[in-house]
Amino acid sequence: MENNLNDLVEKAKNGDKAALNDLVKGIQQFIYNLSIRMLWHPEDAKDATQEILIKVVTNLGTFRGESSFKTWAYRVASNYLLTTKKKFNNHRDISFDEFEQQLSMGLYDSISYSQNEGEQNLLVQEIKIGCSNGMLLCLDKQNRLIYIIGEILEFTSKIGGEILDISPELFRKKLSIARKKIRNFMDRNCGIVNSKNVCRCYKKIDFAIQNKIIDPHNLLFTSNKENIKLIESIDKIELSAKLFQSNPDYNISEKILDEISQILEITQERDRA
Repeated sequence: MENNLNDLVEKAKNGDKAALNDLVKGIQQFIYNLSIRMLWHPEDAKDATQEILIKVVTNLGTFRGESSFKTWAYRVASNYLLTTKKKFNNHRDISFDEFEQQLSMGLYDSISYSQNEGEQNLLVQEIKIGCSNGMLLCLDKQNRLIYIIGEILEFTSKIGGEILDISPELFRKKLSIARKKIRNFMDRNCGIVNSKNVCRCYKKIDFAIQNKIIDPHNLLFTSNKENIKLIESIDKIELSAKLFQSNPDYNISEKILDEISQILEITQERDRA
């Protein structure tokens, strides 16, 4: 895939519009996945993905091939997510203490809402993804990004350092700090990671629905059922990183893809004018 992206970059630099469109299609998925883990809400991730893709396209001429194109694109995305002053509609940072207090509320031993096992599995998955991604918001922006890149996406410290423009040693040090914070929090609160804890995803379903935290008719993270890898034996997960890695990749809907394409076309036309 990397060689294909590099070929598309050269063609796009030479004015090949089809190559540019293919290049955007080749990177938009991983940019969206990075954005949604940083920002939590799909709508905010969509907006960020649009902005990042525009930056990639408009700065394509500055790519000199000193790193892989994918690493460069991740760097553009990371820089935007760390420095943007944009106020996202659904995003807010939260402290570990505040999040811990929220998790202790509304734990029910039975589920009154779901009608069948399939629906219950989707709701459990919705809670799990929303909770685990919400946990990431407890980290400051840089540590959150480092945790996502190093622990969830499993980039090496060398590549992670290139993406964030820091040394591999500093990347490893910061990743260790972020990892410890997440692991300690989950060991105190998450019943998936530590069976001694009372919190379980299914116990939060009724409370979340009653308080409009989730809408069972409009799920944020599990709405595309074909792309959801329902977790079997979810209670057997032991490592905190595995909980995040077990979340599915987030696929952009065709509607969002069309919106992004339209915005990019407008941007390209404006630049040529």
